[in-house]
Amino acid sequence: MNNENEIKILMKDIGRKAKKASEILALASTEQKNTALKAASDEIKSSLPDIIAANKKDMEIAKGRGLAGAMVDRLMLNEERIKAIAKSIEDIMKLKDPIGDILDEQVRPNGLKISRVRVPLGVIGIIFESRPNVTADAGVLCLKSGNASILRCGSESTHSSRAIHACLVKGLKAAKLPEASIQLIPTQDRAAVGELLRLSDYVDIIVPRGGKSLIERVQNESRVPVMAHLDGICHVYVDKDANIDMATAIAVNAKMRRTGICGSAETLLIDSKVVQSFAPKILAALHEKGCEIRGDAKIKSVFPDAVDATEEDWGTEYLDAIVSVRAVNGVDGAIDHIAKYGSNHTDAIVTDSVPTAEKFLNEVDSAIVLHNASTQYADGGEFGMGAEIGISTGKMHARGPVGLEQLTSYKYLVRGNGQTRP
Repeated sequence: MNNENEIKILMKDIGRKAKKASEILALASTEQKNTALKAASDEIKSSLPDIIAANKKDMEIAKGRGLAGAMVDRLMLNEERIKAIAKSIEDIMKLKDPIGDILDEQVRPNGLKISRVRVPLGVIGIIFESRPNVTADAGVLCLKSGNASILRCGSESTHSSRAIHACLVKGLKAAKLPEASIQLIPTQDRAAVGELLRLSDYVDIIVPRGGKSLIERVQNESRVPVMAHLDGICHVYVDKDANIDMATAIAVNAKMRRTGICGSAETLLIDSKVVQSFAPKILAALHEKGCEIRGDAKIKSVFPDAVDATEEDWGTEYLDAIVSVRAVNGVDGAIDHIAKYGSNHTDAIVTDSVPTAEKFLNEVDSAIVLHNASTQYADGGEFGMGAEIGISTGKMHARGPVGLEQLTSYKYLVRGNGQTRP
């Protein structure tokens, strides 16, 4: 589809259908939504061979394009990952439906009864790259929270996303909900993204999930409010009072469990008081796992295999088996470094000192701050949300993992018996 006018017509039609579907979803019962989710999960499990076949097409195209290793890992689906997608849908199905929750209620002196009630946002546009599981996570979270969704996958995950989306549509049909409740944009033309960002008459919020260039484009061009994070520059700070074995295990997991996710640690900070005693063991463990170490002068003096870190390294999201390592002046030095170079995403401290941990937890201004745990826990599923659409680093509306509750707003219901304002 190359005709610019055709894309405008297509996207307007998608927006119109989504708006109409959102009005039905806002009133749909929990039972009806859960019926759709259960049917979708069953369909994904029964369609496993088809999804794997579709993913193989995407993987072949990705390798032909020379896609980076982290992107290929995000793209790959196997039996285990597909079953995990189905389980994630079932986990969301079991979660409490947030719609209709009474958040607050009061009776005013004049007799007015005021309730604050949770409601859907409406229509949510999700633009994502590489990870086809986002098709299910995003569509299902929006559905359970009473929102219609418009999904735009990256060109590298087209076949996989279409196969998963087909299962979601069958779930909607089984529950007699509008098929337009979860729509996947059928073209990879970049102009479709531009049109989606201008659909302010139909779309209530945009959630971009991808690389820096995508996020910047969305934030610069969108006429619709955006919920996003620009970078995942995550830190692990090893304090002088840390347990060395715990610090090693956390540093290795935070960096190497999956290097291509936004919760992967990109910078390791070590208290200068324990660089000589701690750094060799921690860095050797990372090096043995195939991680490249980029260190400052103090780090290089105790770990000669490190290469020189540049100023640019401290603000780089590698999404690869690379970590920048710096010696800092205690917890205050770590907090100052994170404030200067971090992206307000996820940061962790390893220490046995409770006062030091509390200082770090209170003073680091990130969406997720951890004590004695890996940054790889920056995930909605690990937070009990079933799944997430993304991690929001902004401070308006939602922050951290975006799950069911974060995809809702509220309205005030005011009940009177004839009051007029004097």
